[in-house]
Amino acid sequence: MSEQKKTTQDLELFIEENSPLPIYLRVKQLITTKINKGIWIANQKIPSESELVKQLGCSRMTINRALRELTAEGVLVRVQGVGSFVAEEQGQTSLFQIHNIADEIAARNHIHRAEVLILENIKANSIQSLQMQVQEGQPLFHSILVHYENDIPVQVEDRLVNSFLVPDYLKQDFTQVTPNAYLMANAPITEGEHIVKAVLASTQESKWLKINKTEPCLFIQRRTWSNKNLISSARLIYPGSRYHLEGKFTP
Repeated sequence: MSEQKKTTQDLELFIEENSPLPIYLRVKQLITTKINKGIWIANQKIPSESELVKQLGCSRMTINRALRELTAEGVLVRVQGVGSFVAEEQGQTSLFQIHNIADEIAARNHIHRAEVLILENIKANSIQSLQMQVQEGQPLFHSILVHYENDIPVQVEDRLVNSFLVPDYLKQDFTQVTPNAYLMANAPITEGEHIVKAVLASTQESKWLKINKTEPCLFIQRRTWSNKNLISSARLIYPGSRYHLEGKFTP
């Protein structure tokens, strides 16, 4: 079927035959119009690539390009193996303050949940000993969690904790309270450090976040102290299409 003027009962929109725009741009306009009119709402799954090919009579390459570009622009969120969804307004996390991600998500009237992947006792290797300012071989607690917003993964949290200063860390149920909230309650933070980078997630992190390995991510290396004692070092990875950083300062 040629890539010409089409209308369907499902889409109720035209891909204009005489438009000077390339067809993939007309497909993008069709999708954004549905979203802007509120016909497709945030977090709603849109028709699959195959369904759009069938309904609009466009080539798969055309549909794929339109969906890829809308994802890069933050209009859609594509979850591998699941489909494409209308994106929420991008979430934000504080650059200069240390907030609990569960509270940030709740403030948007969204649902937070956490999946605990690793919760273990380890001995610091050479890199970890530098991160935590301890002797190599000293016991540390190690946790990895994936945080979800409305069942979409938005952060991988890979955290080291000083086991001498927070001895009950491994006993906590981090599906009920976040590591950040627990540490704030038991070792109030008096100093923090942020290092921010743009990175590519590892293969494993990409799988946890359900993103393509080529998608840029926001990276925060966060270390926190309580009364001059280094409590925790956390490696936080956010998909770039789902989060942004915000900071305020006084000159």
